Amino acid sequence: MNLNALDLNLLTALDALLREANVSRAALRIGLSQPAASHALQRLRDIFGDPLLVRTGARMELTPRAQALRAPLAQALDQVRGLFVPDDFDAARSERHFRLMMPDLAVELLMPPLMAKVTRLAPNVRIEVVPWRGPAIFHAEFARTIDLVISIGNAFRGFHRQPLYTDSDALAVRRGHPLGAKLKRRDAFLEARHVAVIIRGQSEDLIDTWLRAKGVERHIALVVPGYIEALHVAARTDLVAFVPRRLIGALAKQLSLTAVTPPLDPGIDEQFMFYPTRAQMDPGSIWLRRLMLETGRELEKRTS
Repeated sequence: MNLNALDLNLLTALDALLREANVSRAALRIGLSQPAASHALQRLRDIFGDPLLVRTGARMELTPRAQALRAPLAQALDQVRGLFVPDDFDAARSERHFRLMMPDLAVELLMPPLMAKVTRLAPNVRIEVVPWRGPAIFHAEFARTIDLVISIGNAFRGFHRQPLYTDSDALAVRRGHPLGAKLKRRDAFLEARHVAVIIRGQSEDLIDTWLRAKGVERHIALVVPGYIEALHVAARTDLVAFVPRRLIGALAKQLSLTAVTPPLDPGIDEQFMFYPTRAQMDPGSIWLRRLMLETGRELEKRTS
């Protein structure tokens, strides 16, 4: 590709199109008219040799090539923006306090490797993690205190979103569970007693929302507010926890757990990093976001 012939504004348009999967909303996001956004999409299709967005019924969906572009494009644009920001965040000397909001599974998977980097690069920086809250109670006053949010694909007003890592779901059972690998079968799955995870701000376990759409109701014997609690219970009882596979892998040895592939596959889970629009050009925020994205990429490279 001849970079001299590439209009870098197209990358901004591509980012908006990939985020919104909708030409009209993408146009609003970057201040273009709808015809201009449509023209940009056609130019991008020609450059990549791929339709990028395809219509499925009443909706537009990203092609596999477009899906693959999302994370590297977001990271590249973040780095380009960083070129125009004065480098006045001295990590080694900073005593800045960053406040992050994330569920317990993200704390377990991301914070140990992230803190290893922070300790090495910025020993006086303090990170505070607060429990995840649903969008309904993520009010403006609270949002102003948050530097990063790690969550599934929810929308948070005043925050930008970047893909962080992907995961899938599996059944966590204690080693020696009487059903064991039989849980791969639908009848054994329905026979089992389950522990559900209902996080603050949610009305039910997201797995149950998905299962109900498939006409399946599992037998829930216990409800807990977090994934870590669910795994601890599963490790010491015959209850089954339907949770993210990477989390099972992280705690399998410590808790003597085994991951079993469920008879119904909910597909891929995406975790995102959200950061405030007001901090988009803030050197300290950029520094932390880069570390978090790097940590997410490292997690993505490891098998779940």
